[in-house]
Amino acid sequence: MRPKVYIINGPNLNLQGIREPDIYGSETFEEILNQWRIAFPLLDIQYFQSNVEGELINKLHEVGFSAHGIIINPGGYSHTSVAIADALAAIDSPVVEVHISNIYKREVFRHTSLTASQCVGLILGFGINGYKMALQHFNV
Repeated sequence: MRPKVYIINGPNLNLQGIREPDIYGSETFEEILNQWRIAFPLLDIQYFQSNVEGELINKLHEVGFSAHGIIINPGGYSHTSVAIADALAAIDSPVVEVHISNIYKREVFRHTSLTASQCVGLILGFGINGYKMALQHFNV
């Protein structure tokens, strides 16, 4: 059985490939996900996205005690959600936080991530390749 790694994306990441392609790229997340599944055949890569904070927390509770690893991009919730940070602290699975853009080159309110302190690592500013870096961390 291949180790399961969950990619959990927060708000507005369902618009990957459409939203601000100069920052986020022009490929949809599903297109990129298929490439990663081929590139990492030893991993069972699962994907979940929601614009709703509670649904993200529910998914963390559901998979956070059995997953080999979790890659989370909480989007804007990383700057505001104590609840997601608490959910990350409560689970056993190691988590890597990823941001497509460099949050420190953006508005000042984005310079703080409430969720990053509950993760084993933080990858930001490398575009969509940040997820691939996180997958490499979990690759057996």
